[in-house]
Amino acid sequence: MPWMPFFIYAVVSSFTPGPNNIMAMTFASQTSVRRTLRFCVGVSVGFFSLIVASSVFGVLLATWVPKMEWGMKIVGAIYLIYLAYQVWKSTGSEQNTEQIEANNRFFTGVVMQFVNPKAIFYAITVMSSFVIPYYTSPLSLLLFACLLGGIGFLSSFSWSMLGGLFQTWIEREERLFNNVMALLLIYCAIALFL
Repeated sequence: MPWMPFFIYAVVSSFTPGPNNIMAMTFASQTSVRRTLRFCVGVSVGFFSLIVASSVFGVLLATWVPKMEWGMKIVGAIYLIYLAYQVWKSTGSEQNTEQIEANNRFFTGVVMQFVNPKAIFYAITVMSSFVIPYYTSPLSLLLFACLLGGIGFLSSFSWSMLGGLFQTWIEREERLFNNVMALLLIYCAIALFL
């Protein structure tokens, strides 16, 4: 197995801006890194589940994905635009902490992976291109799912740390920050079709 390209692909795909990372940064800037931890763990568990599903149904997904691509893109784009709207309209300092917590749950992080086109395509690509050609035993696939889920956690947690680190600046420039984050999410939605 080409380990270096595998790790480069995994790290670049996980750490570049995407819905998980943008939401982790936004949640941390509105609450705290500690309160965002549940979301980050949810992202990791959801991504782990997605990797397991990609492993188990790799051949089936490879056959169906070209036929489902537009449907997945449309659902993903709608969800990204919804997230952008939520970020854009939020007023973190005035927003009720309970509402922020309701948006910052473990379950949100898990479910988000199954409508996140970046995560879906990443899971399918990393497993079909780098792992399954070399490893097919259930134990090895499970270990790769754990490794990739861990990388996903490190990614979203790193972005939440950035949100926590710049929390004072973000609170001062809240409208600007929310607008930029919303525009990045809209860019993610548009990029699906380019």
